[in-house]
Amino acid sequence: MSRQIHKHRAAEAWIQVGDGARLELHHRSWWEHIVRDFRRYRVTNDPALRTLFLSQGFWASCVYRISRAVVARGGIVGWLARPFVAVAQKLIEIVTGISIPPQCEVGDGIYIGHYGSIILEAQARIGHNCSLAQNVTIGTAPSAEGRGAPTIGNRVFIGAHSVIVGKITIGDDAVVCAGSVVNKSVPARAVVMGNPARVVSYEGSFDYVLYDGMDVDPARRASLDKVKSLNVGPA
Repeated sequence: MSRQIHKHRAAEAWIQVGDGARLELHHRSWWEHIVRDFRRYRVTNDPALRTLFLSQGFWASCVYRISRAVVARGGIVGWLARPFVAVAQKLIEIVTGISIPPQCEVGDGIYIGHYGSIILEAQARIGHNCSLAQNVTIGTAPSAEGRGAPTIGNRVFIGAHSVIVGKITIGDDAVVCAGSVVNKSVPARAVVMGNPARVVSYEGSFDYVLYDGMDVDPARRASLDKVKSLNVGPA
């Protein structure tokens, strides 16, 4: 009986705002994005100088923000700048091992805490305040919805050596555990692991993703209240 209750509550977790399918990214000036990215490192108690001079993830996000702003500018300036953008992207890939194409959409506050081997597909979309560990691949692959790249919701934690492929959606506040291979959509607040990945709980990423104002963020608080009301427990 208890198992059936958990399954029913788990099914309810799919029916809600915050599944990532309606991801809205509010694009700001490139320097505002960089400031918000920088604040993610400061919230995790990384010293400011260490973030600026020793955090390859922050370097990669800075180059991405500037490159995207230049490409989006259009006109003769944007056209002339494209070769320099391509060179800058290639250099940062060599130095950091992190590839974030300017065509990729990334929300505020991306946090990449470790060096290298992070590949993001140009068609991918990543929400606000997401955290990526090392050796993460987010790429294209055929799926039931057709060939395409993933949409990652807000406040998602993606563990080391994870692979997320296909035209799928990772819901808000989800956790992809280290070493997981995800090729199917993941509901909001789900914790998934394994190859292929499966849901093991609905405890969410609340203990893993830190950012300015998270305690008063209405979206995060509503999501956390949903977990408490469902009390889903293990899947």
